[in-house]
Amino acid sequence: MNKTYPSLEDALDAVEDGMSVMIGGFGGAGAPIELIHALVDRYKRTGSPGNLTVVNNNAGNGAIGIAAMIYAGMVAKMVCSFPRSSDPKAFTERYLAGQIELELVPQGTLAERIRAGGAGIPAFYTPTSYGTQLAEGKPVEEFEGRPYVRERWLKADISLIKAELADRRGNLTYRKAARNFSPLMAMAATTTIVQASRIVEPGGIDPEQVVTPGIFVHRIVEVREPKQEEALLREGAK
Repeated sequence: MNKTYPSLEDALDAVEDGMSVMIGGFGGAGAPIELIHALVDRYKRTGSPGNLTVVNNNAGNGAIGIAAMIYAGMVAKMVCSFPRSSDPKAFTERYLAGQIELELVPQGTLAERIRAGGAGIPAFYTPTSYGTQLAEGKPVEEFEGRPYVRERWLKADISLIKAELADRRGNLTYRKAARNFSPLMAMAATTTIVQASRIVEPGGIDPEQVVTPGIFVHRIVEVREPKQEEALLREGAK
C-alpha cells in the first residue's frame, strides 16, 4: 500500500468547499506551511476550497499559514484557543467586521475534544470553563461535590499535519515539539494529509519510534527542508 502523492496539489484535491479542516501546529512548531500555502494558491486560482471551518491552536500570525488563509477569504469559522498572537491582524480585522466566526475553546479542552473525536467518545466532562461564558448552554453535572461541564467530541473532514519521517504506508514520526496536536488530529479526521520531510520504504522506521500508525494516514507528500513560520515572519514574508 503506497500512500504517497507526487505533489502538494495532488494530495490536497480531497479538500472541498465547506469542509472542516484541522491543522497541526503550536504556533509555528509543526505547522504544515507548504500544505497550507498550496491550498491558498489553489483558492486564489479557482475560488475553492472556501467556507472552511479551521481547527487549530491559534488563528494565525502575520500573513503566513492560517493567517494567509484568512486574508484570502477561505475561512468562515475558527475553532481555537488563542485568536490573538503577536500580529493577529488577519483574524482581528475580519472578526470585527463580522466576516469570520469564532468558537473559543480552552487549550486542554481543545486537545481532549480532538482526542475524544479520534477515540469515538461522543462527550466528556471537565471543570474547565465552569461559571464562564464558554460554559453557557452546556450541560453541567456534579461529581464528588464539584461541577463539571459536558464537552462534545471534535472531528473534521480533513487534517493537515507535518511529520519529520514517514514511510509509504503512512507511519509517522515527528520532530520534538512539532508533534503537539498532530497525532490527535490524524485520528480525528476522515482524511489525513501529511507533508513529511523524508519518506522511506516500509521497515525504514523502527516500529518502536512510530507515533502515528499508518491506519490514520491517507495521503503523504514529501517536502524536504520545509519552511518555518517564525523564520518567514522575521523575513517579512507576505
